[in-house]
Amino acid sequence: MAADSEKPSNPKPNNKPSLLERLSHFLLREPEDREQLVALLHSAYEHNLMDADSLAMIEGVLQVSEMQVRDIMIPRSQMDVIDITDPPEVFIPHVIETAHSRFPVIEDDKNDVIGILLAKDLLRYYAGEEFEIRDMLRPAVFIPEAKRLNVLLKEFRSNRNHIAIVVDEYGGVAGMVTIEDVLEQIVGDIEDEYDYDEDEDNIIQNADGQYRVKALTEIADFNEILGTAFSDEEFSTIGGLVVNQFGHLPKRNDEITFDGLHVKVLRADSRRLHSILVEILPQADEDDHQ
Repeated sequence: MAADSEKPSNPKPNNKPSLLERLSHFLLREPEDREQLVALLHSAYEHNLMDADSLAMIEGVLQVSEMQVRDIMIPRSQMDVIDITDPPEVFIPHVIETAHSRFPVIEDDKNDVIGILLAKDLLRYYAGEEFEIRDMLRPAVFIPEAKRLNVLLKEFRSNRNHIAIVVDEYGGVAGMVTIEDVLEQIVGDIEDEYDYDEDEDNIIQNADGQYRVKALTEIADFNEILGTAFSDEEFSTIGGLVVNQFGHLPKRNDEITFDGLHVKVLRADSRRLHSILVEILPQADEDDHQ
């Protein structure tokens, strides 16, 4: 019978390659350009094949391979140094105040870096041991401004060195760079002038009436202190609320105004929002609208 000879119709084949097929195809051949690779990584993130932290770090690694030391170095004018002609009672308070672990040591002029002093070596001074700063200096490493960051990071790791002095084409000191400066390009800020101590409150009011707020502050706590009435049904933290208002992960110094608040981002990296500055805007006089 005709009915017996009928065969079920085959569904129309889907010729569109899956994400995994496209990823495999891409990895099995030479990438055509970096933009194509980044686009594929973002597609993998959107399909939950990698988390946000992994994506941010990979993008950081790609960025580091394109950057030079001059892009991130601390300029000579901003270098915290020790003058070897100063006695310990003069430079040790400076060491304590700046709280660095390593200091370039100069002789009268920042162009004349004669070595690196580790802050921990100053313990000998407090232990009452014989103290001669020249004997404690580690050799300074000098690098050109044009050195690529991925090459510098490899050298830092192989030489177990954490600081390098950057020189210009004429041999003068242009600045300095640390291993932390390089790593921050990959993993985001390690420490920052707006960092909070763990013991500090989540919300701190400045003298000018503005509030410094940790992004992890619970919305209920935020409402209680600032007198707002934000719902915590969709977002539990003020950081989640602010990111939603921006519509994307904001960068440092980005600003936005909503619901009677002016918000400025104090600290953020490629992965998350850390802290904000909040100003309560004066409400318009209702009589002006009558």
